[in-house]
Amino acid sequence: MNRGSIGRRLGGTVILFLVLVALLSPLLATDRPLVARRGDRLVFPAFSAWPAAMLDRWTTPAPVDKVILRAPVPHSPSRTNLRARLTGPGAEHPLGTDELGRDLLSRLIHGTRVSLGVGFAAAAFSFLIGVLLGGIAGFFGGWIDLVLGRLIDVFLAFPFLVLLLAIVSVLQPGVGTIILALALTSWTAEARLVRGEILRVRETDYAMAARATGAPEGRILFRHLIPNALAPVLVTASFGVGGAILAESAISFLGFGIPLPLASWGTILSSADDYLREAWWLAVFPGLAIFLVVAACNLLGEGMRDLLDPRETRQSA
Repeated sequence: MNRGSIGRRLGGTVILFLVLVALLSPLLATDRPLVARRGDRLVFPAFSAWPAAMLDRWTTPAPVDKVILRAPVPHSPSRTNLRARLTGPGAEHPLGTDELGRDLLSRLIHGTRVSLGVGFAAAAFSFLIGVLLGGIAGFFGGWIDLVLGRLIDVFLAFPFLVLLLAIVSVLQPGVGTIILALALTSWTAEARLVRGEILRVRETDYAMAARATGAPEGRILFRHLIPNALAPVLVTASFGVGGAILAESAISFLGFGIPLPLASWGTILSSADDYLREAWWLAVFPGLAIFLVVAACNLLGEGMRDLLDPRETRQSA
């Protein structure tokens, strides 16, 4: 087992674990009981609120007579308790509380859903835009390639963070805005890679055979060429997830990120700016979460690169 295989498995395991945490966050961290008794029957308040909670559409829970089973982290990510504000890590709050007395571990668990959702969605849309424009530029060439090449140069001429902040500041704040802005500013790498791969494979035997049979150009591009040009782009897309999460954290730290009351790792980290000396945990734990997911995405990307590299495959064989 080589280093790439170990990194791929380790990175994939961490990403899978975080995805499960994101999906189960309304059950892992909530002040609603998992199992309770109301009258003479059992009720499941957290489970019944799970679908709506995934979209942050919380409803007021009905009262229960007896709690039988609580969540592993029995704290709401949005419930404030000013008496417990800036409490350090302890038995009640394993990672401490923030400036409003909200449990930090609960907010990190729920922030996983937002941060990973933004990262994966932005990387997916960026991938689609880059593959489409790069494939068209490489296949048709001529003035189409020239126009799309200059468009890529225009996007690359602007600093990434400045362009991202400009788009976010113009549009209405929200998760969709962040995803759209990240996708519109990070597609150029995929487009250039796909263009280069299409230029390489469009003269291969199978492409020439498809032309000889009279296949439409769209079918040749999307059925034959793009699928055979995606290997290096998939590696870039895996790196793009970590980059999107870092970018979301950066603009959240600058005050242009996910709007309240939603919690993302970036917004949690931004609140630590005024309390670095008295509440170190507000910066350390969100920073560690961001580092963990970005490192896992990089390990996964490097492992995929080694897996898709024929030279590495021959050496391991």
